[in-house]
Amino acid sequence: MFSTAFRRTCAYGFALLLVLAFTAAPAMSEREGTEAVSQGRPDAGAGAATKVRTKSEPGGRQSSREELQAVEALQGWKPGESAVLDAVEVVATGYYAGKESTGKTPGHPAYGITKSGVKVRRANFSTIAADPSVFPIGTILDIPGYGYGVVADTGSAIKGRKIDLYFETKDKVYSEWGKRSVTVRVLLRGSGKVTEAMMDLLNSSERVSTDAKPSRM
Repeated sequence: MFSTAFRRTCAYGFALLLVLAFTAAPAMSEREGTEAVSQGRPDAGAGAATKVRTKSEPGGRQSSREELQAVEALQGWKPGESAVLDAVEVVATGYYAGKESTGKTPGHPAYGITKSGVKVRRANFSTIAADPSVFPIGTILDIPGYGYGVVADTGSAIKGRKIDLYFETKDKVYSEWGKRSVTVRVLLRGSGKVTEAMMDLLNSSERVSTDAKPSRM
């Protein structure tokens, strides 16, 4: 009798374990599925449907269709082959990423980040600040004595026909520029967008050919 009761107890316990195993498995699958969907959606806001999941910028940030279209618009554009859209006389000053110019120190999360979201850079195509009502974000200027500038930033004191040119250090602001009145040439009118991908494309080797050098007067 003892052995019969023992066998029944074992059989009951085994059956209970099988039931628990089968009921637990679907719950785990649902949880994993939910996490996978969440990780595939960078945001849940109104603009989520316009995100393009096959393209991303450095750092993993996904680009919107508008940003990708802006990059595509630059694919066939070269400064040496573009017509000058306008010539505008401006007062140009210089700034750098440090506290004296921006109020931020290297430890600040927004240090070196422009209004458009791209990092400041001094290159063949450098980031500059301007009044977006005069030169929209993304506008490309040929600036005598400085080179090509891409409007990527704004400033409380940069209103009207004023621009602020980025330099890597405070010493370079004073030694290489200071404050000048110059006539800039508008090569491309901005769409209000600038991304790291656009800046990288502009600064790629094929963009800076010997016959397309900026004004260095």
